Amino acid sequence: MKKAIVSAALGVAALGLAASGAVAGTLDDVKAKGFVQCGVSQGLAGFSNPDDKGNWTGIDVDLCRALGAAIFGDSTKVKYTPLSAKERFTALQSGEIDVLSRNTTWTATRDTSLGLNFAGVNYYDGQGFMVRKELGIKSALELSGASICTNTGTTTELNVADYFRANKMEYEIVAFEKADEVVSAYDSGRCDVYTTDQSGLYSQRLKLTNPGDHIVLPEIISKEPLGPVVRQGDDQWFNLVKWTHFAMVNAEEMGITSANVDEKKGGDDPAIKRVLGTEGAFGEALGVGNDWAYNIIKQVGNYSESFERNVGPKTPLAIARGVNALWSDGGLQYAPPIR
Repeated sequence: MKKAIVSAALGVAALGLAASGAVAGTLDDVKAKGFVQCGVSQGLAGFSNPDDKGNWTGIDVDLCRALGAAIFGDSTKVKYTPLSAKERFTALQSGEIDVLSRNTTWTATRDTSLGLNFAGVNYYDGQGFMVRKELGIKSALELSGASICTNTGTTTELNVADYFRANKMEYEIVAFEKADEVVSAYDSGRCDVYTTDQSGLYSQRLKLTNPGDHIVLPEIISKEPLGPVVRQGDDQWFNLVKWTHFAMVNAEEMGITSANVDEKKGGDDPAIKRVLGTEGAFGEALGVGNDWAYNIIKQVGNYSESFERNVGPKTPLAIARGVNALWSDGGLQYAPPIR
């Protein structure tokens, strides 16, 4: 038994080394091919979702577009690879994609055993439950005996197990690989409950036959910090991805928007001058032009613009900023300074 455990541990370590040892120079590779290959969901409104012409939009897509702007000065220099939850980490480990920006939860196991690094949190979330209004259920504590639809290969199944065991409730999991399969199964009545991140519930509810017939219960049963992921072993690429997100958060805090960035660029504020590349050589240190953050803000916008455009109160998802507000507004979004 001990030999088997040691062998398994060595296998995990080898996977991490293999994933990290073959990736030095991701930025150079991206520059050489002329685009960022970005792993996204198979369609989650507000986060990464294609329209009928194949144009992708969403908060996670904006991170990919921002990388294109930072590297090439062109936010369209991105290609998208739709991935299921089961496929996503293998695609990144194998080099099929350069970055995974796909509503993916940062956990200790994923951070330490897959040869991957999380480069920040672009959306703080938590797992919830959706049910049909006609059931008259008001709380997740009333779900004992329920059949629950969800995705395979996610933290969702583990969170459900913990929650139902802690509350001494029975349940049955009905799991599918593809998100649309989960939606279809729930919509057709194959299960009583649909569980995933709350943001995902609001998004997937739009795909149901009668969205207004379903409610999201109030309980949040987990912490789900979602953010972009890269392979270990390439610090330059890791730094660029995380500072791309930080640039958008810093821009919001400084009041720099896609509409006023040119005006701000001509101002005297030293902090803004550093962000927009008219003072210092911060882009050069990241392996890109010093106007990297200017290009991000001009072409994609700051964090607030991305949030409001994709999931905010004026969108079909109608999600309030909540914990995703800036730290100065009582939220959790906080970025180190560019200096």
